[in-house]
Amino acid sequence: MSEKKRVLFLCTGNSCRSQMAEGFAKTLGTDPSVEIMSAGLDAQGLNPMAIKVMQEDGVDISSQESTTVTEEMVASASLIITLCDHADANCPATPATAERRHWPIADPAQVSGSDAEVLAAFRDARDEIKDYVFGLVNDLRSGEEF
Repeated sequence: MSEKKRVLFLCTGNSCRSQMAEGFAKTLGTDPSVEIMSAGLDAQGLNPMAIKVMQEDGVDISSQESTTVTEEMVASASLIITLCDHADANCPATPATAERRHWPIADPAQVSGSDAEVLAAFRDARDEIKDYVFGLVNDLRSGEEF
């Protein structure tokens, strides 16, 4: 039996993008032998707007927790996916046993403007993340190793 695979979604604050990726990965049917985690370089709490736009898409992330990445999380990961340039540049060293990918998603929490403009930015980030996660899930189902 092979060792359990662990996917770590990493962002700056673990409040929006990595939380959405974790929610989609758990909901879209990754193999039970794959553990899904998310963390931030500095946990900033779960963003209510991220919860809202995920609920619009039928995914409840309200019980997920914002956590700060630890060396143990990085060391145990089979695949580390950064979702912002800051996390990509400042991620702790990736162990030789892990693959690393970068999904450059704009931070919807940094958008200013009307409520409608901010909501649109969160929806755009959600939809882009969903596309990436669909690709990841399909890779896992087709037996792609990482």
